[in-house]
Amino acid sequence: MRALAVTPIHLLPEEIRRRQARYDRLAPPGLSVELRDVGPAAPGALDDEASIRASEHEVAAALARAGDGWDLAFPDCVLDPAVPTLPAPDQGVPVNGLLRLSSLYLSAMNVRFGAVVRNEAIGAELRRRLTAYGLDARTAGIEVLDLPFDAVADAGAWNAALGAAAGALAAAGATAVINGCSAVDVAEHRFAARIVDPTALALRLMAIGRSA
Repeated sequence: MRALAVTPIHLLPEEIRRRQARYDRLAPPGLSVELRDVGPAAPGALDDEASIRASEHEVAAALARAGDGWDLAFPDCVLDPAVPTLPAPDQGVPVNGLLRLSSLYLSAMNVRFGAVVRNEAIGAELRRRLTAYGLDARTAGIEVLDLPFDAVADAGAWNAALGAAAGALAAAGATAVINGCSAVDVAEHRFAARIVDPTALALRLMAIGRSA
């Protein structure tokens, strides 16, 4: 099974290679993921609502021109830009969402979850998405790590900020925390709540879904 992933922002080749290697490592047997850059018209980071809306527009265009030969496609972003709120009818390449798959799975398993995000703008969009998916009642909250974009590729900096955020969400009733970035490797620390890698979980669900 072949899946196309499209970045939400325009990235340098070395970051594309890093993220591709992560997909190669995380993809379960039988699923191969090819990551493509969304293109230079997209923003270079998601730091405000304008950049988030521009990202959504460019991701939608990239998915529309994906072409044949793919079993499914998805944005390489936990904000699910251009992903339909509900599963689309069977036409063209099915488009999945990392957040939709991982959050709906946790809800179906009766898990109360929270999420951590890099900045306030991403947090607001993640909240809008969870509301659109009908998951407000299952969400314990969203904690903002207040990190620069460079922290996405710096697992040490990202994981160092996770402890306090996971503790706050656990105190609010979360037993799991969605790590709100598709491209961060989460360390195997003992946090106050289980940290969920939405990319790893979504890839497993994609593989199961196509073989069911």
